Amino acid sequence: MSGIKTYNDIYLETRKALKAAGIEAYDLEARLMLSAAAGKSREEFYRDIKFYAMGETEARVREFTARRIAGEPIAYVLGEWEFMGLPMEVAAGVLIPRPETETLAELALRLLRGRHTAGARVLDLCCGTGCIGISVAAKVADAKIVLADNSMKALRVARKNVRRNNVAGNTIVIDADVLKSPPMMLGRFDMIISNPPYIPTKEIKTLDSSVRDFEPREALDGGPDGLDFYRAIIPRWTDILKDDGVILFECGEGQADEIGLLLRDSGFTAAYHEDAFGVRRIVAGLKENKQP
Repeated sequence: MSGIKTYNDIYLETRKALKAAGIEAYDLEARLMLSAAAGKSREEFYRDIKFYAMGETEARVREFTARRIAGEPIAYVLGEWEFMGLPMEVAAGVLIPRPETETLAELALRLLRGRHTAGARVLDLCCGTGCIGISVAAKVADAKIVLADNSMKALRVARKNVRRNNVAGNTIVIDADVLKSPPMMLGRFDMIISNPPYIPTKEIKTLDSSVRDFEPREALDGGPDGLDFYRAIIPRWTDILKDDGVILFECGEGQADEIGLLLRDSGFTAAYHEDAFGVRRIVAGLKENKQP
């Protein structure tokens, strides 16, 4: 039995290796990797911490550890990440959900609930994993959600996340390029939500290596000033927004004023919302009712 290790033995070894590699959240990541390798929930991990582990579990943790130390983001190593309390599958080639994006999802939920719009139609543009639209679908049962992206990898992941979170009844996934006009027969929406690429091209090289070297550039690069996608979406996609509908954008630091100006030039009323760090992260555009 001397060669067999307990879950705690493996956890301590992994924790030590991650710490030595300079990984800041070494304790949390060691627990996450061991839980994923063993197929255990957080509660099961703590319950079984003193039990002996299968050799396959130790081998898998070693593989995870090597990948993480090489710089691969923990979400890609695990193959999943949590967003708004929901599990989201992630995969190489698809942007990892960010905590700041929860500000966008929370605002969408608050507005939908405040408007009391039964059966509201919501479009999530540049959906990636589908995390924003799926969180709305899971928490507003009568909403009708459309997830749109033109990345085949993202669409595959989004479809898996729709099934995983049991929202197939009110959510569909479509292939659509936001740089072009909306597909015919898409219909009109009460709300459009978008977290498009917004990093200025010249800043890509300054990003942390775990982002720059592993996450898809096409999901990050927003053009010379980071605003290419906003300039495309606002004139092309807001025609399918109902009167008194709202469009919500996530944006980078320092970009909100310019996006607000783009919205106002298109007849919208613009408002701004800060994230947990006081950054104006969300720009909301209200489409004025054109009826006399």
